[in-house]
Amino acid sequence: MNTQELFVLPDGVITVSYIVATVLFILALGGLSNQETARRGNWYGIAGMAIALLATVFGKVSQNYDLLIVALLIGGTIGIILARRVQMTQMPELVAVLHSLVGLAAVAVGFASFMDPDKKFTGVDLTIHDIETYLGVLIGAVTFSGSIIAFGKLSGRMSGKPLTLPGRHWFNLALLIAAIWFGREFVMQSAAGGGLDSLIIMTAIALVFGVHMVMAIGGADMPVVVSMLNSYSGWAAAATGFMLGNDLLIVTGALVGSSGAILSYIMCRAMNRKFLSVIAGGFGTGGGTVAAGTGEDQGEVVAIEAHEVAALLADAKEVMIIPGYGMAVAQAQHTVHEIARVLRDKKVNVRFGIHPVAGRMPGHMNVLLAEARVPYDIVFEMDEINDDFPDVDVSVVIGANDIVNPSAQTDPNSPIAGMPVLECWKGKTTIVLKRSMATGYAGVQNPLFFKENTRMLFGDAKDTLDEVFKAL
Repeated sequence: MNTQELFVLPDGVITVSYIVATVLFILALGGLSNQETARRGNWYGIAGMAIALLATVFGKVSQNYDLLIVALLIGGTIGIILARRVQMTQMPELVAVLHSLVGLAAVAVGFASFMDPDKKFTGVDLTIHDIETYLGVLIGAVTFSGSIIAFGKLSGRMSGKPLTLPGRHWFNLALLIAAIWFGREFVMQSAAGGGLDSLIIMTAIALVFGVHMVMAIGGADMPVVVSMLNSYSGWAAAATGFMLGNDLLIVTGALVGSSGAILSYIMCRAMNRKFLSVIAGGFGTGGGTVAAGTGEDQGEVVAIEAHEVAALLADAKEVMIIPGYGMAVAQAQHTVHEIARVLRDKKVNVRFGIHPVAGRMPGHMNVLLAEARVPYDIVFEMDEINDDFPDVDVSVVIGANDIVNPSAQTDPNSPIAGMPVLECWKGKTTIVLKRSMATGYAGVQNPLFFKENTRMLFGDAKDTLDEVFKAL
C-alpha cells in the first residue's frame, strides 16, 4: 500500500459522511428560517460543510495533495480575512461576489471536465455527460456575470437605475435561441471529437445574457435579484454534481437552488410583482413618471431637531421604528436598540416594522437588528403591522425611502406602482431620518416627506440618533 492510498477513505465511509452532511444542510436551512434558531442553523451548516470537505478530500482525491492543501490554505485565508473585515453594510455585495465565484467555479469545472483526456464516456453516456457539462457552464456563466453586475449595483459602483435597451426582450430571446442551437452543435461535435468552439461561444453568450439581465433590473428589485442569483448558483452546483457524479454536490445544489427560487417567489409575491416581470425589466422600465427620480420638490418640508424628537418619543404610547439601508450605512442599529430599550423602560410600546425588501438583500434589516440584540418579539413583518399605523403615535423612518413611499399606492404611473409599502403616514406623526432630500434606490421622489404630519431629521443617522438618545 503506497502513501497515497493511506489517505483514501472506504466508499462506505464516504457515503455515510455525505448522508450526514446532507442532513446537516437540511437542518441548517430549517434553522435559518427563524431568527431564534438562525445561529444554530449556521453551526449545522458549518459542521455539514466540514464533514463534506473532509470526506471529499480523503475519499475522492488520490494525488496532488500538495496542490490541494495550497489551494485550501489560500481560499481559507481569503475567507477568514473577508469575514473579519467586511462591514454589515457590505454583506449584500459580499453575497453577490460569493455567488459569482460559484458560477466561475462551475464554468471552470465544466471546461476541465470536457477537456479531460482521461474521460471514458461513449455513446449515450457521452451525450448525457455533454448535456450536463453544457448546462453547468451555461448556468455558471450567467450566474458569474450577473453577480458581478449585481455587486456593482449593490456597492454603488454602478447606477441602480435599470438599463432598458430597445427591443431588449427580443435580444434576450435571440440569446436563448443561440444558446440552445450551440448546445445542439456542441453535443454533435463532441461525439466527433470536437465541440470546444461551440462551448466557448455559448459561454460568451451566457456572459452577455447575465450582464444584460441584471442591468435591466431596477434598484428596488435588487433583493429579489440576490435571491435569484443564489438560486442560479445552486443549480450550477447541481449541474456540476451531475457532471462529476458527486451525489452530495447534486443534493446541496438542489437545496440551494430550490430554496433560492422559493425565496424569490415569496419576495415577488410580497412586492406584488411577477417573477418573470422582474427578470424581464424591474422597476422603472415602463410607465410615464420615471423622471420622478429627478428629485424635484413636491412642497415644503418641515425639519425637526433631535431634542424635539426625543420629546415626541417620550410622550408617545405607541412607537413604530422602520429601518432601511440608511441605518445600515450609518451603523446606527446599536443606538436604535438603546433608544428602544429606554422607551420600553418608560412603558412605551415600541415595535419594529420590516419591509420584505428593506436593505439590499433578503433579511438585511433582521440581521442588523439581531446583531444589535433587538428582541425578536418586537420585530414584525409588514403584513403583521400595516393595519396598526392609525394607532401609532410616532413612526421613526431610519434611512428608508422606497418602502414607505405613498406613490406606490396613489400613482399608477409610478415606477414602483403596486408595490406594498409600510403605511406610516396614517399614524399621528412620522419622523424621517435622512442625510438629504435625495431619492431612494429606485430613483423615485417620495411624497411622504411633504405631508403635514411628517418631520424631517436631517444628518447622519447615528449622530442624530445619539443626540436623541442623550436627550431621552
